[in-house]
Amino acid sequence: MLDAERQSLLRKLPAVDAVLRGPAARLAERHGRAATAAAVREVLEGLRREIASGGSPDVSGEAVAGGAARLLSGRGLRRVVNATGVVLHTNLGRAVLSEHAAEAAVRAATRYSNLEYDLSSGRRGSRYDHAVPLLRQLTGAEDALVVNNCAGATLLALSALAGDGEEGPPEVVVSRGQLIEIGGGFRIPEVLELSGVTLREVGTTNRTRLSDYERALSGRTSAILWVHPSNFEIRGFTEAVGVSELATLGPPVVADLGSGALMPVGGEPLVQTAVREGAELVLFSGDKLLGGPQAGIAVGSARLVRRMRRHPLVRALRADKLCLAALEATLRAYLEGRAEEEIPAQRMLREPAEELEARARRLASSVARAAPGLEVEVVPSVARSGGGTLPGHEIPSRAVRVSGTDPEALAARLRDAEPPVVGWVHEGSLLLDVRTLLPGDEEAVVEALRGAVRG
Repeated sequence: MLDAERQSLLRKLPAVDAVLRGPAARLAERHGRAATAAAVREVLEGLRREIASGGSPDVSGEAVAGGAARLLSGRGLRRVVNATGVVLHTNLGRAVLSEHAAEAAVRAATRYSNLEYDLSSGRRGSRYDHAVPLLRQLTGAEDALVVNNCAGATLLALSALAGDGEEGPPEVVVSRGQLIEIGGGFRIPEVLELSGVTLREVGTTNRTRLSDYERALSGRTSAILWVHPSNFEIRGFTEAVGVSELATLGPPVVADLGSGALMPVGGEPLVQTAVREGAELVLFSGDKLLGGPQAGIAVGSARLVRRMRRHPLVRALRADKLCLAALEATLRAYLEGRAEEEIPAQRMLREPAEELEARARRLASSVARAAPGLEVEVVPSVARSGGGTLPGHEIPSRAVRVSGTDPEALAARLRDAEPPVVGWVHEGSLLLDVRTLLPGDEEAVVEALRGAVRG
């Protein structure tokens, strides 16, 4: 584009006040003048960058107002329909709470509670006592502690153990095959460094033996860290040491399970098994396979949990009342045998393929009636647990395949719907997996597709 053309487009950009008085007037009434003006300025700045790079965008006031409307509607947490087949989709919020857990969180949010009040004595209590009896019953551990996420629980556990080295700087022994990085750049070696302990690597990436750990032990050893590599797997020429073997070596074993499985699923290690095998601390998440709120949970010996509870870092990592209320309700579902039916993540992971087939056919029929211009059929698909769990575990599922139009454009229009619908494009078609659709989502999918065809 010639400089003269660029300058001409730049001069045609409308003033912010002109957009607010004209095409964005209703937006200002709905969202407030300040928020709308900020969105208009953001759109105008984007248009200036596009023009500078040689583009020829629509610079009308209506186009600017439309861009501002999209910005304003897309901000903040919103309900999203998950049609990806990934049950614990990290980008879509991981585990969906059960109705009982959500109700418990609402009660805690809208009423006063005994968060830090002992009703029997009438004196101050501790938030760290909540959920402990339930976790003890479920896992067989002596004590438990809940913080705000599993990374925090790992940091706190290692920090609490940092003073255990008897003959110099404390060391934590860990297999090279378990020095993992999980989502968001969280790396085990960096957490070890932050906690104040020295990392002592043993073995190789694919093979670590008990003798490797034995040779690394010294008077400086404060713990042996066993990490479940929940977001990847190594196949072939491999060897690893389990918790029960490590527990025979003497130093406390800290087992970071990550996923938080309390029920068998896809061969994932169970929390109660790690406790029974001798781990003095077992760390896991609340919002993965457990199916509850975001939380980091530590269960284990009363001695080590007490040290974690007394560490200064615990206040920075503590869980809030909404988390504790939802977690207690989730744990009760396990204790009372209702988890498979009540907790959405557990229900999705276990729903039989024949039930999915029937649901997919009903959805396909509804879509065909609502959007007759599209080609619709039910096809086999593969769902996954997600959330850094069960990396090699494929779950047979069913999806509605939508074709007959540009799949990328259709996927974009569905993401622009209310509520947004998120599927995935594969081999020239849009696929919508029914395993991860919650009650009421089918109707939202149909309306989104109806609107996408009309739009």
